[in-house]
Amino acid sequence: MLKLKNIQTPIAEELEIFEKRFKESMKSSVPLLNRITQYIIKQKGKQMRPMFVFLSAGLCGKINDSTYRGASLVELLHTASLVHDDVVDNANERRGLFSINALWKNKVAVLVGDYLLSQGLLLSVKHNEHGLLKIVSEAVEQMSEGELLQIEKARKLDIKEDIYFEIIRKKTASLIASCCASGSLSAGADPQQVKLLHTFGENVGIAFQIKDDLFDFGLDDVGKPLGNDIKEKKLTLPLIYALKTTTSSEKRRIIKLVKNHSDNKEKVAEVIEFVRSSGGMEYATRKMLEYQKQAFEILRQFPENTYRTALEQLVRFTTERNK
Repeated sequence: MLKLKNIQTPIAEELEIFEKRFKESMKSSVPLLNRITQYIIKQKGKQMRPMFVFLSAGLCGKINDSTYRGASLVELLHTASLVHDDVVDNANERRGLFSINALWKNKVAVLVGDYLLSQGLLLSVKHNEHGLLKIVSEAVEQMSEGELLQIEKARKLDIKEDIYFEIIRKKTASLIASCCASGSLSAGADPQQVKLLHTFGENVGIAFQIKDDLFDFGLDDVGKPLGNDIKEKKLTLPLIYALKTTTSSEKRRIIKLVKNHSDNKEKVAEVIEFVRSSGGMEYATRKMLEYQKQAFEILRQFPENTYRTALEQLVRFTTERNK
């Protein structure tokens, strides 16, 4: 199993510098805001998005100040979207800690998200990083559209496969695509290379989301299935495929369980068993590996170096991780 720390080796120094700069970019003269941003920094995840920025820059040229700004911009806007998402989802936890809205209520959480967005915009404008701002702003637009499309379609609980892919391309893949495009642009890549790496990031993001969806039905290495997506009445690829290949009466029965009994453990377990026995997980895994393959094919159009190797490993990590 690949370890993230090993993949980070070519950019370990850059990630340390980035962390300090990122903390600086969140500072404010308002004590409450500083307390909250310090709390956010404590919740720091795997740093995968900054990794995509730095590795894409190294692949196309030299990592420089513009690369650090690109990574900060992506991370500021991503963090803002997470804070806002917790308000939208009424979530009380984020990475095992209380969410901002759980501790400081919705009004403060929305304002903190707005502040982080503004810091990202100011960072770009102050340094004339209009190209980076365009890439990341387009990702934010896509993420919002994807979220709204999911809300609209979830009401009917009848999402077809093409709509599912549109939702995850916008919601998840657009941000990873913007990381790879921002990194390459910061290193002086030509428009064709920037476009290629944007598509590469999109493929990785789709594969990453399918892997997440598979966790919901319990993979062998993660123990007991959680069924969180079912509880939230989200139709993901394994379930969409299972519903598509069953009888109309069974489809109605399963949709009824998701719609009316999503808080009942036994009924959720029934839906999970239905997906497992109808090939939904195998189908989703095949699709995930197709997107992984497309990502590798794009990478092979670039010269081989330590950054390309690390990106290949990072792609494998996104599809082989167990959490």
